[in-house]
Amino acid sequence: MLSLGQLIPFLLAVALIELTPGPNMGYLAVVASQSGRGAGMATVAGVTLGLVLYLMASVFGLSEAAVRWPWIYQTLRWAGVAYLLWLAVDTWRGASPEASPPPDHRSLFLRGLLNNLLNPKAAVFYVALLPGFIRPQDGLPLVQALVLGSIHIMISVLIHTTIVLTASHARSALQSDNGKSRVFLQRAFAVGLAAIALWLAISTPDVAPVSSSVPR
Repeated sequence: MLSLGQLIPFLLAVALIELTPGPNMGYLAVVASQSGRGAGMATVAGVTLGLVLYLMASVFGLSEAAVRWPWIYQTLRWAGVAYLLWLAVDTWRGASPEASPPPDHRSLFLRGLLNNLLNPKAAVFYVALLPGFIRPQDGLPLVQALVLGSIHIMISVLIHTTIVLTASHARSALQSDNGKSRVFLQRAFAVGLAAIALWLAISTPDVAPVSSSVPR
């Protein structure tokens, strides 16, 4: 059973992390505004699987490798930055007043998964923050980690779904003037993705924060 003294700080930390603009927010807004709700939700599914994989890595100690061997974290960090820059270029080039082709949901799912696996925010959360909320005296640490991680995933799904629904709702309005507004918005999103990539490069630490690990 999680205590309020454990749960409330965790919820606050999760809310702050998830509401901070990052790779997932920007990319989901791009996909939903360009290709609609179904495409956006396929991407959310990929992002969510990425979070589940990070949770499993944290629970079973695999994420500690990023602390012991800094080059693993650095590879993840810069691959994430490079991937975001590629998405920015791809979004800019794809801006066109013509109607977009039907989205490939499988491809979008895989892109969402890759986007989150290369997301330094997700890595830092599960490597450093989640173990800090585990209290061995309050029950099995493995169970606590799974419960807290599941809460984080549910909150992220709620926020990501809200972004998709909002962006997809605006899609029809963006197409009312022969697609000119959509082109402008896509290019604005492209610039935003590039800005997020630069922000991640500057703001994320040079080495993975020391993890207290999840005791088992």
